[in-house]
Amino acid sequence: MTPVTPPRTTRVVCLVRRPVGEPLPTDFAVEECPLPSLEEGQLLVRNLYMSVDPSMRGRLESTEKHYTHNFTPGSPLDGRALGVVEESRSEAVPPGTYVRHQLGWRERAVVDAADTDGAGRIDPALAPLPTWLGLLGQTGFTAYVGLTRIARLRPGDTVLVSAAAGAVGTAAGQFARLLGADRVVGTAGGPDKCALLVKEFGYDAAADYRAEPVRDALARLAPDGIDVYFDNVGGEQLAAALHALRTGGRVALCGMMSQFGGNHENHENQRSADINQLIQAVLKRLTLRGFIVRDHDDLRAEFERRVAGWLTEGRITARETVVDGLENAPGALLSLLGGGNVGKMLVRLGD
Repeated sequence: MTPVTPPRTTRVVCLVRRPVGEPLPTDFAVEECPLPSLEEGQLLVRNLYMSVDPSMRGRLESTEKHYTHNFTPGSPLDGRALGVVEESRSEAVPPGTYVRHQLGWRERAVVDAADTDGAGRIDPALAPLPTWLGLLGQTGFTAYVGLTRIARLRPGDTVLVSAAAGAVGTAAGQFARLLGADRVVGTAGGPDKCALLVKEFGYDAAADYRAEPVRDALARLAPDGIDVYFDNVGGEQLAAALHALRTGGRVALCGMMSQFGGNHENHENQRSADINQLIQAVLKRLTLRGFIVRDHDDLRAEFERRVAGWLTEGRITARETVVDGLENAPGALLSLLGGGNVGKMLVRLGD
């Protein structure tokens, strides 16, 4: 049999220019780029799925660094991906191994085998491949860390989660219930998503932030107040939660999507109004703690063990919104930023 010659180029998604206001499809382009030759300890990975995440919005900016390095115009984007090793120069990681890594937004990637240790290698027999980028991936891990270590959720707590129909939000609501929360309330945009939160993801109630102010909804849905707020949005929803929190309440600050895009002047005025609500943290002796999930990798083994068990027992639901083809990846990102997903947004690149 004639050996298959490994490809020497790959298609990638590049940032053409930084967006002015909301990102547009023309801010991105799919290009053909060379693949470097493998060096000792490296792998050629054919990507099968890649993650599309809200944090990418901040990385499109030129000023403030968000989460990790910002994207550079003219260069490929990157992010979490899952694929199969096609070629290996590492005895520890043979061809056919399934791995997770950080070089998504391309069809093939050359990665260091050392970067696939620990959380990188996966067993597709334990859970479907998309789950390893969702509930069993960084998404689920973010929800788990935020609830257990940051917010210190206790049995009997009332928990509020914003952007509850998103990837982290659907995980956080289900985890909160399994960790002993007495009541779980979420916010989402639109009646269909709110209905899904209650029907499919175990929320007791959901507030449609497009239909009524969140502060008014919380007065109705959690009249006795909340103990924990898992914040993916910031802004007006954070201000509403500060008023709803009981004395000694805890806030896990995971994301601030309300700060990106739109009219800059209006956003600055809104931020000033929102920040004035922080007096509630003083009056109620609240704890507000921001976190970046990669700082808490010591919890990963515990997380994977517990969540894999919940999945096996059928106690949690994994939900993904899947878009096919690298050329459709920019559209998937724009859809995500516009709230067009339920659960984890993924791009499928192959089988």
